Amino acid sequence: MVNLAYVIAGSEATGGAGLQVDLKTFQELGVYGVGTITCIVSFDPKNAWGHRFVPVPPEVIADQIEAATSAHALDVVKIGMLGTPATIDVVAQGLRSQPWRHVVLDPVLICKGQEPGAALDTDNALREAVLPLATVVTPNLFETKTLSGMETIETVDDLAEAARRIHDLGPRYVLAKGGVELPGEDAVDVLFDGEDVTVFAAPKVGQERVSGAGCTLAAAVTAELAKGADVHDAVDLAKRFVTAGIEGRVAARTPFDTVWQGAFAG
Repeated sequence: MVNLAYVIAGSEATGGAGLQVDLKTFQELGVYGVGTITCIVSFDPKNAWGHRFVPVPPEVIADQIEAATSAHALDVVKIGMLGTPATIDVVAQGLRSQPWRHVVLDPVLICKGQEPGAALDTDNALREAVLPLATVVTPNLFETKTLSGMETIETVDDLAEAARRIHDLGPRYVLAKGGVELPGEDAVDVLFDGEDVTVFAAPKVGQERVSGAGCTLAAAVTAELAKGADVHDAVDLAKRFVTAGIEGRVAARTPFDTVWQGAFAG
C-alpha cells in the first residue's frame, strides 16, 4: 500500500520553498505526493531577490482540487501559501467538500510581493476560513505573534502562551516555532494539544534563517500523519528531519541558503 499526501501551496522557482519543497519532503519520507499550485512566487535577482507574486486564478485552483481529489483517495493535506482572499475562499470550499483525516496548515500570512492592505485582508481570511479546519497549524515566530495577538515572544513560556491563544481560534494542535529568532542556544518549538505543552528543542545551526525550513517541517508532519503516526510522533520526526536538512543546507547565488531534504538519514 502506498501512502498518499496532498499539498495545496505556491510554487517557488528556485526549489527552496513552497510546493517543490513539500513534494521533495514527501518523497524522502516514503509518501506519494499530489499537489495543487495556488500562486507562483519567483525571487527577483535584479531587485535584491525580492518576491514576485502571481496568483493562480481561483477557477484554475478549483479545477486542480477537483482533479486531484477525484483521481486519488486523499485524506491528509498540507496547506501552504495561499496569497489572496479569493484563493483562500476556493481552497476552503475544496476542503469542506469532503472529510479529511488531517489538515496541516502552514499559515503563510504575508508575501513581500503584496501591498500591506491586501496582506491584511489575506491574514483575516486565512484566520476565519481555514485555521478552524486545521488539525495542526505550524506558525513561525512572526506568524505566532500575529495570530496570538502577542506583541513580544521572548521565552519558551511566552511561546507556549501564544500557542494556547492560537488554539482558541479553532485548530486541534498548535506547533509554534521559535526557530533561530527566539533567544537561547536551542531552536525551540512548542506543541499544544489543548491540554498539555510539549517542547521540542535542538541546538541552533547558525543564527540565520534558512529558506524552506518552515515548509519542510510542515510537510514532514504531513507525511508522517499520512503514514499513520500520531501528531506528537509526527512532530518529533519532523523536527529531526528539518534539523538535518538545515545542517546539510544548500548554498546558491541567493543571499540565503536552503534546506536539503535529502540530508535526513532516518
